[in-house]
Amino acid sequence: MPSMNETNGSAPIGIGLLGLGVVGSAVAASVLSNDGQKRGLKLCGALVRDASRQRAVELPSGSVTTDPDIILDSPDIDIVVELMGGEEPALEYISRALAGGKHVVTANKEVISKHGERLRALATEHNVSLQYEASVGGGIPIINPLLDDLSANELLSLRAIINGTTNYILTEMASGGASFDDALADAQGLGFAEADPTADVDAFDAVYKISILARLAFGVSVPVESIYREGIRKTASQDFRYAGELGYTIKLLAIARRENGGLLVRVHPALVPVDVPMAKVEGVLNVVEAEGDLVGPLWLQGRGAGAEPTASAVMGDVLRTASVIGGTGNVRQARPIDSELPLLEMDEHQCKFYVRLTVRDRPGVLAQIAGALGEMEISIASVLQMDTDAELKNADLVIMTHPAREANMQRAVERIDALGDVDNVANLIRVESYPTDR
Repeated sequence: MPSMNETNGSAPIGIGLLGLGVVGSAVAASVLSNDGQKRGLKLCGALVRDASRQRAVELPSGSVTTDPDIILDSPDIDIVVELMGGEEPALEYISRALAGGKHVVTANKEVISKHGERLRALATEHNVSLQYEASVGGGIPIINPLLDDLSANELLSLRAIINGTTNYILTEMASGGASFDDALADAQGLGFAEADPTADVDAFDAVYKISILARLAFGVSVPVESIYREGIRKTASQDFRYAGELGYTIKLLAIARRENGGLLVRVHPALVPVDVPMAKVEGVLNVVEAEGDLVGPLWLQGRGAGAEPTASAVMGDVLRTASVIGGTGNVRQARPIDSELPLLEMDEHQCKFYVRLTVRDRPGVLAQIAGALGEMEISIASVLQMDTDAELKNADLVIMTHPAREANMQRAVERIDALGDVDNVANLIRVESYPTDR
């Protein structure tokens, strides 16, 4: 099959990489492949920290550099592919590339979640495209469907598992009874978790991603600091045992949903009924549930991280951009900002709650706890007394509430924690509502 050059005589489309790690190497290999060449792609250069280091892919002689100007100022480079990660210097380089009239493809969730509006405006000003399918969900196609296929819908909700590391840890805790620390160490040993796992286990990564998705789905700018965030460090192996007895498992969910005339965006562990599909998404898999007014519920699942899935999303954006350069395609724009859809505070959220307490094993304790809940207009749905320790004379008490307001529940927990017969409120987990659970 003749190449693009041979069929229409046009110049090849120059690709410049910022970063040549595992994903960058996979992208470079794809650009250098026969298929990449047939599509008229040419790898013109790659920015790295250490030019002498051995790479997983063999690049053309002289194409590796430690000088960003070589990539950002090259007249031969049409598309800059940023795969460095982190906020800086990636933000500076993306901004320079767009201002210099180069199209940009990036997988950088932090930069897009924090600076996406400014970068989109910069791209429009200089008549170039900014694409970032790989910033959320790895190989799962979700960004472009939100921009294109679902653009006729009013989106009602997004609910997602979008961090493979935490989903792997929670799966190990659910299936094998591992402690959080042991499951985390296992994830680190397998390369699923970083040496510093803060971004994953404290849910910053999921916050960046749901910020991006919410902006595209609802047309609302969602600053990351406005999103309620709670990680999985407090989740213990016994929570899975107790949740299982109640018919639930535990997942870290990222949710954006229209309710009470506004949009509530939140990331936190949640009890999920064991008989719904979300409960069965295990290991490092990611999933996004979307619901539109026309299309109804949609389900997208796949590998949320790794070199190949991420490279798949990056190369999809590269080829979309190449079609724009070639005059045969166009880039869909994000929904305009909807100033009439306010962001809601977490305090107003209502749901059922799972509460695990360690209490003195003596009569009257439950009455005290019920009293504290009742004062905040919270009623008890069920109570389980678990794992009594005869020596310490205490027991785990698990309470499931009826739907209650978040602010009321938080105040009730403060009062319960102050009771003399309550050693501590060990965990508070929200129960996610599904049609079969309402």
